[in-house]
Amino acid sequence: MLRGNRIGLRARHEDDIPVLRTELYDDVVNSSRSEAGPWRPVAPGSDDPRLVVDDKSEGSVRYSVVELEGGTLIGTATLWGIDNHNRTAHIGLGLLPSSRGKGYGTDVVATLCHYGFVVRGLHRLQIETLADNAAMLRSAERNGFVREGVLRSSAWVMGEFMDEVLLGLLVRDWKSVIDVDG
Repeated sequence: MLRGNRIGLRARHEDDIPVLRTELYDDVVNSSRSEAGPWRPVAPGSDDPRLVVDDKSEGSVRYSVVELEGGTLIGTATLWGIDNHNRTAHIGLGLLPSSRGKGYGTDVVATLCHYGFVVRGLHRLQIETLADNAAMLRSAERNGFVREGVLRSSAWVMGEFMDEVLLGLLVRDWKSVIDVDG
């Protein structure tokens, strides 16, 4: 398990799947805001890659996020679009509704950065999020991510086009952030 300050990133367990399906993926609004495509229901027993992890996939690593104190499932985290040649990847996360607003997102991003930069030897990590996702923007910027651009009206979400913010972090900049923070 990868350990942050308050969270752990571990392999997906079978008993995580019903919770994630019910609390994240059956939520039409949340799924529409966090996925690149339209919401679709996830049937019980589905092999949907958001739930059932393909351990052999080189392009992404999916985790269940748990509280370190007690081991309670609080969400998902993903390093995706891994490009080993250019040494880049993207970060994504989803917290259960009961776990939002508690600072876990910042810890998840920090732990994914550690995994990407230290364990995988990546050079650059990137986050794309809706412009009104203040929690994700705050979590990214607290970890040293820099806003690199706005993709105007690039996401179709629940009947309207929304802007997306592109954030990036280079390993050298991350090292200076963690050196300052200790």
